[in-house]
Amino acid sequence: MKVGFIGLGTMGRNAALNIQRAGFKMVVHDLRRETADALVAKGAIWADSAAEVLDQVDVVVSMVFGPKEIEQVVRGPAGFLTTSCQGKYWIDLTTSSPKLMRALGEEVRAKGGFPIDAPVTGSVDAAIRGDMPMFVGGEDSEIEVVRAVIEAMGQIRRVGPHGNGYVAKLVNNQLWKIHAAAIGEAMVAAKLMGLEPDVWWEAMKGGAADSFVMQHDVPSIFAGHYDPSFPIKLCLKDLSLIDEMMTETGTRGELTRATHDRFREAGARYGMDAGEMTVCKIVEDDAKVTLRVAGNWIAPWEVAAPTV
Repeated sequence: MKVGFIGLGTMGRNAALNIQRAGFKMVVHDLRRETADALVAKGAIWADSAAEVLDQVDVVVSMVFGPKEIEQVVRGPAGFLTTSCQGKYWIDLTTSSPKLMRALGEEVRAKGGFPIDAPVTGSVDAAIRGDMPMFVGGEDSEIEVVRAVIEAMGQIRRVGPHGNGYVAKLVNNQLWKIHAAAIGEAMVAAKLMGLEPDVWWEAMKGGAADSFVMQHDVPSIFAGHYDPSFPIKLCLKDLSLIDEMMTETGTRGELTRATHDRFREAGARYGMDAGEMTVCKIVEDDAKVTLRVAGNWIAPWEVAAPTV
């Protein structure tokens, strides 16, 4: 089985490297050719377009920035629909609009392809290790055919039919972003009341307020880099999609929209490439306190990095 990979950003490149390490022959494409250097050096073939990737493989995996980019991969002038999709499996990891992705999936299926959604969570270090939780939507029989490819990248979490993976990812990121914003307020209030950040953090472990965000991301505040592996611009893209979901469903979303506003403020203050946890730095700076903690707070993705 030959596997294609489209979209070699920080997450995608590591996912592709894990597929390659699992022994699959690969064809790769990205808008920036240099992102493929490590894969090509280990035997992957470069392709100049999404269609050119699809023509050479049995399974194609995509992981691009968002809705506009994935629509180009499928409907664009050199996209999947310009060539044969017959018998090809398409696994998409992009965080995108469920409505759009269901439509794209139907178009690929109408041409004989098999769409599977598998958006991911777990941050860059999970992508490096190859154990990302993946929200997998699609037909059981089709997922079984490509199970080995998916499991080379992470852990399968079945969420139902095609399209549900995108819904699960948006809800996941909704809760993640709300919690991240709330952590900043809680940490600063605790600091001003005399409870030091590292003491507070240790005390929260295993309690009702504990979470992946608490364990994984708070040390980036202590270190002062605020986790640049996931920049504000990606947070804002996700939050825009979440806002659309809330509007489309008619669901009350005051907390979500307040969180979106806080992340917009972080982008305006610190720049769109600043780390996700700068949403907490807003509260820190306004209160004129520091949440730095002395120590060797090694970034999780550095711990996870394999020997190449």
